[in-house]
Amino acid sequence: MAERGGSGEAAAAESLSAPAPGRSPPLGWKERLRAGLAGAGASLWFVAGLGLLYALRVPLRLCENLAAVTVFLNSLTPKFYVALTGTSSLISGLIFIFEWWYFHKHGTSFIEQVSVSHLRPLMGRTESSISQPGFSSSNRESETSRHNLSECKVWRNPLNLFRGAEYSRYTWMTGKEPLTYYDMNLSAQDHQTFFTCDTDFLRPSDIVMQKAWRERNPPARIKAAYQALELNNECATAYVLLAEEEATTIVDAERLFKQALKAGETIYKQSQQCQHQSPQHEAQLRRDTNVLVYIKRRLAMCARKLGRIREAVKIMRDLMKEFPPLTMLNIHENLLESLLELQAYADVQAVLAKYDDISLPKSAAICYTAALLKTRTVSDKFSPETASRRGLSTAEINAVEAIHRAVEFNPHVPKYLLEMKSLILPPEHILKRGDSEAIAYAFFHLQHWKRIEGALNLLQCTWEGTFHHVSVYPKKELPFFVHFTAGLCSSTAMIALLTHQFPEIMGIFAKAVLGLCSG
Repeated sequence: MAERGGSGEAAAAESLSAPAPGRSPPLGWKERLRAGLAGAGASLWFVAGLGLLYALRVPLRLCENLAAVTVFLNSLTPKFYVALTGTSSLISGLIFIFEWWYFHKHGTSFIEQVSVSHLRPLMGRTESSISQPGFSSSNRESETSRHNLSECKVWRNPLNLFRGAEYSRYTWMTGKEPLTYYDMNLSAQDHQTFFTCDTDFLRPSDIVMQKAWRERNPPARIKAAYQALELNNECATAYVLLAEEEATTIVDAERLFKQALKAGETIYKQSQQCQHQSPQHEAQLRRDTNVLVYIKRRLAMCARKLGRIREAVKIMRDLMKEFPPLTMLNIHENLLESLLELQAYADVQAVLAKYDDISLPKSAAICYTAALLKTRTVSDKFSPETASRRGLSTAEINAVEAIHRAVEFNPHVPKYLLEMKSLILPPEHILKRGDSEAIAYAFFHLQHWKRIEGALNLLQCTWEGTFHHVSVYPKKELPFFVHFTAGLCSSTAMIALLTHQFPEIMGIFAKAVLGLCSG
């Protein structure tokens, strides 16, 4: 499972709900003692073990047993060492093969994952700090969290498709699942972040929906949504789940989202009136705000898919004005795509001027749309032969530099725009600067590049002339344990071969090593 901070939208929602950073209260002597014992847990266990062995050395006859083991090892023949090292090489080789397979399938080391998940808590090395609820541990940590938010790599796809009306249709036609378990797991975390809060126990329908968002089985989630509606026919999140997963067409999804909007606006107004009564009511208002923003955004996407583009643009603009703090949700990327469909390039430029800023996270949509606008002014008359004779004009230089900037941000996009690689359905989450972001961008924006005459030709000339080999980003480094098991397998195999070829010499060497260890 990925970290909960992986998704950009989840991080944005958490940043809105996080308390203001402040000074942590001073820790008492009990807390300091508990923290010291937790940090020294491994050392205490080690010292206690040594003391126990020393106390039991006479009853256990440790010295006599050690001498007997030394005599036994000295009597072993070279054949034993050949068998021992050969078996060790085989086992370490099997571990190496498994580690390699696990790394290529899951992107992490199995041994490292097990060590971090199960052994670290036993060693007393927990990563949670001792702090009281409602207080940040330090100003430095709050600053680090804000920095990590801006550097977040995994984001929810702003243009993600509808599960019931789009992803499920692919499954019905091909019998294949378009989404990975990892992707759906991230979405489940997003839903729990957006649509639940600590006051869910006050409303029975919200308790049911809290279980529904955690349910892995789609029919069980849909059944839970209907149970929530039986308890409260104004449960907005239940309509959201049905619109996302049960509706088989965009029209049905839009109908359910309109019902969700009616219920969501009512709950939102009630939460606004009670927001100052307690911190719990403030958390409830943030949750109801997330629900309302999500519903309006999906309604805008329904209108876009049904051809009502101007209506979609209006909803998005109103949403961005009403909730300006939610810029991290990347609603402007939905707006850019709709404006490009309207060919309202002046409006696209105005949006870029606001969001193509160094202080905001970049995306393929921002970089490549900026390149497209500059390309549009020169692409219809551009010719590589003419440019090589007379040189590039100022406008052409600007277009080429914009393409360079875009390709440097995500070098995977050109192959999809130039249809050198086949497109697939975009995932619900994308890796910034990765292949998944390139797929998501090209899936929706390829038509806009094709509409402008010569744009793809200029992109191809610039890309092929400058970037001969597309770099693989991000490049995964092999974990330590893959190298370790490979070295262990190779070294034990070499020792087994030497023992088989030179048994006497290796036997003398082994006895010498044992003598040093026992001495």
